Amino acid sequence: MSWQRFKQHHLLLEDLEFALDISRIDFPEDFLPEMEPQIQAAFSAMAKLEAGAIANPDENRQVGHYWLRKASLAPTDEMRADIEACLQAIHRLAEQIHTGKIQGATGAFSHCLVIGIGGSALGPQFVADALGNPRTDKLKLHFFDNTDPDGMDRSLASLDGLLGETLVLVISKSGGTAETRNGMLEAQAAYDTAGLNFSKHAIAITGADSKLDKLAKAENWITRLPMWDWVGGRTSELAAVGLLPAALQGLDIDRMLAGAAAMDVATRSTETERNPAALLALMWYFATGGIGTKDMVILPYKDRLMLFSKYLQQLIMESLGKAKDLDGKPVQQGIAVYGNKGSTDQHAYVQQLRDGVHNFFVIFIEVLKDRNGESLEIEEAITTGDYLQGFYLGTRDALYEQGRQSITLTLKEVNPEAVGQLIALFERAVGLYASLVNINAYHQPGVEAGKKAATAVLELESAALKAMQAEPGRAFSAPQLAEALCREADTETLYKLLNRLACNARGIHANAGPDLETTTFHAG
Repeated sequence: MSWQRFKQHHLLLEDLEFALDISRIDFPEDFLPEMEPQIQAAFSAMAKLEAGAIANPDENRQVGHYWLRKASLAPTDEMRADIEACLQAIHRLAEQIHTGKIQGATGAFSHCLVIGIGGSALGPQFVADALGNPRTDKLKLHFFDNTDPDGMDRSLASLDGLLGETLVLVISKSGGTAETRNGMLEAQAAYDTAGLNFSKHAIAITGADSKLDKLAKAENWITRLPMWDWVGGRTSELAAVGLLPAALQGLDIDRMLAGAAAMDVATRSTETERNPAALLALMWYFATGGIGTKDMVILPYKDRLMLFSKYLQQLIMESLGKAKDLDGKPVQQGIAVYGNKGSTDQHAYVQQLRDGVHNFFVIFIEVLKDRNGESLEIEEAITTGDYLQGFYLGTRDALYEQGRQSITLTLKEVNPEAVGQLIALFERAVGLYASLVNINAYHQPGVEAGKKAATAVLELESAALKAMQAEPGRAFSAPQLAEALCREADTETLYKLLNRLACNARGIHANAGPDLETTTFHAG
């Protein structure tokens, strides 16, 4: 690696206290000039999106998460007013809860249970972990982020005896998301068991007139905050979805919004080599051949950024993982994302990254500030922070020696502005990359297909239970039940459904046979 190449391809944005180094992606010198027409077209598409053009033709809707951090950019007066009113409501609500003006059955709120799935949980979890401080957090956050009963029990166990001072946020745009609905019902049951009025502890963040909105209004919940159809779940961290939990925790959401807005300004530049989102998108394009041939490994060398890779998994993979392009042509696009944190990854999978299959590129995230206050010298003139940087630089060199390429983002420190910048940077990079490969980054047909398939499975389970309960005591093997239901193609699914029902004392009993064919189940 030459000093000259580093200087040429190291972008420093001093006002943002941010830097991007793409020098260790081995693109030839003619790559950026050759890609200039395509990235300029991506800039044009992004400008139209921000101006209010229909960005998701499948749903005929706009995509306006960029307006959240600068309401004046929204294309209508009504939208601008809605954004500003929502932010004011969040500030007012957080102040009322922090001062005890709004409180629970047993006193001021000290805990908050966030019930959501996907972007309604990943963003709030990332921000809470990145910026939280157990000594100063005003409310401690807990999450129901799955429909796993045991997972919900674990969260409720941490709130044992505390539900009367626990606020609940239920987050679902449609109000019908199964995982969120299930979590809400489980939480409501826990409050009922404790003799508490769930409605007096609950806030809904949802679409206008959704099922959840109507329920919260009918049951007189504390309040309701909006989710707009022009903000997708994976880009909703800087909407009420993420801002309210952060504000309740005591984080400075205005600084986070300001950081995102500042990065938006930088990434609107049409001067490619001064635009960090454009450079990221172009490096992704080069590293993956524009067809996802390599995975993206996120390695932040900071504990506070450990959850960033999980957040990026949804943002990038749900946005870019598409079967068809905008012209309807089959493409199977996408970039797989995984990561942990440095130097933990040093002892997890760097061995494979250096010496194993070469199917990835790395994004390192370097944070310059070690901690607040002075650090102990654990050796002469050496601190734990020195070791952390040593492992980052050493790992980067060890990988590059083997032809493994990387990008480095450098932050001065992890603060609200920096977190907002990271969110805005990757949101824009995803949008630009999608333009480069001609796909729709703003729909998720695969997710919807999975939901429909799950519904079909639950309908099959219901039919199986009815058939068995109609003949209590009769033993059915999975093939016999499938034949009785005229669902021979679903024999395997029926076996798995019955096996789990029997394990959970759901009125189905198993009689193990010598093989799957002869194992039987009966109701009663």
